[in-house]
Amino acid sequence: MKYLLTLILVSLFSTSFNAQEIAVLKYNGGGDWYANPTSLPNLIKFSNQNINTRIAEKPQTVETSSLEIFQYPFVHMTGHGNVFFTPEDVSNLRNYLLSGGFLHIDDNYGMDKFLRPEIQKLFPEKELLELPASHPLFSYHFKFPKGLPKIHEHDNKPPQAFGIFDEDRLILLYTYETDLGNGWENPEVHNNPEDVRQKALQMGTNIVKFAFEN
Repeated sequence: MKYLLTLILVSLFSTSFNAQEIAVLKYNGGGDWYANPTSLPNLIKFSNQNINTRIAEKPQTVETSSLEIFQYPFVHMTGHGNVFFTPEDVSNLRNYLLSGGFLHIDDNYGMDKFLRPEIQKLFPEKELLELPASHPLFSYHFKFPKGLPKIHEHDNKPPQAFGIFDEDRLILLYTYETDLGNGWENPEVHNNPEDVRQKALQMGTNIVKFAFEN
């Protein structure tokens, strides 16, 4: 009975996604899911100004196991530390993504070793694939012919974008060794040069537009 009720609620929520809204994912494990508090509001403002979205500038928070996640077509996840998905989290998040949702995970530095096993739990039958520079995501509005831009230096590694696909649809995007969120934050937080901040905001806007339109 509980399973049937969940399916009904999922169906109702998945057919009534807010047209253009973004939520921050609150996950288990002790990692700082709340990192970069000014980043999403700044990205949303930039997107509203440049691609005519109408996203609320104060994003809501949604928990991994909550059915409220089905109200948001775009969910953003970040942090520095541990990530852990319970079986309930896995079931709910997987259903959300396969029902039309989109998850962008931006490693704020330190998530990678914890995150990859959790992605494997979500989709054991799928492979986390690196997106080539030719992927439409990198030219969807602003042009990045070399692919994902490098925003913040940590380990002197190249920036990489990985994805999980459901057939041809990108449902999960993982940006690694770029730290887009640092570039979205207020200028005084990380003192990034303005041209670097612009690259971060432009790449983020590509992600927003791509997620809403695909």
